[in-house]
Amino acid sequence: MTHGTATALGFGAILLWSLLAVLTAASGAVPPFQLAAMTFAVGGLLGCGSWLVRPEGLKALRQPWSVWLLGVGGLFGYHALYFAALRLAPPAEAGLINYLWPLLIVLLSALLPRAGGLRAAHLLGALLGLAGVVALFAGRGTLDFAAGAAPGYAAAFAAAFVWSGYSVLSARVGAVPTDAVAGFCLVTAALSLLCHLAVETTVWPADAPQWAAVAALGIGPVGAAFYLWDIGVKRGDIRLLGVAAYAAPVLSTLLLVATGYAPATPALALACLLIVAGALVAVRASRRLPREAAS
Repeated sequence: MTHGTATALGFGAILLWSLLAVLTAASGAVPPFQLAAMTFAVGGLLGCGSWLVRPEGLKALRQPWSVWLLGVGGLFGYHALYFAALRLAPPAEAGLINYLWPLLIVLLSALLPRAGGLRAAHLLGALLGLAGVVALFAGRGTLDFAAGAAPGYAAAFAAAFVWSGYSVLSARVGAVPTDAVAGFCLVTAALSLLCHLAVETTVWPADAPQWAAVAALGIGPVGAAFYLWDIGVKRGDIRLLGVAAYAAPVLSTLLLVATGYAPATPALALACLLIVAGALVAVRASRRLPREAAS
């Protein structure tokens, strides 16, 4: 697989993540950990299903404990911290802090042997993307970082570090097959179920459309997206993917507008402009990378 193809597949993960908000809204009142348990189970089984025709894929589960810790810690750790942040802090503020993870990917990826150091253009692109997300969240209402919600902000900040760390460290263990992600998803589903039973009341989808939304979440944003992201960060341009990830909340908002869940605002247009500008800067920087650093 070429470097460009892997990067394009990573973009596919970002596009799928843009469906998270609209599909979650369509899934009804299912509690977060219960929804995570259901969708990660679907996502894990999606990967396992391919082993019916590729039995060798099952061997990917034979990994050292450190790889399992990275995979499960990344998937479950990130979602558990993000759910905690949403419980302990206002959603807009928690979401904004959480979206530091693309910038952190750009910064941390400088430590990768193949990255060739931190390029100013990638950093500029990431900062423009972050500015776009700030504009997007600020446009939804007044941001008020109240001191009483500090534990929630801390959880959101930790979640950003967990996901960026998972992504960059996954790139360092590029020899681990993407099939292993299926195992990470199934363990994450089991841990999410335990958390659900401990702190939530079970609420099942009310009708067929809500069940369909849950299934779509498991197949796409909480399924295929993680496999595509794994390929992208291991074999593609991780810094360009980090910058491009800022498109996810904007695309998500555009879908909410298109489906009637949210209104269109001037802030959304400004966010689009900033994120597109950041992506163009990052693309230009990636095209100028030395061939050996990009491979």
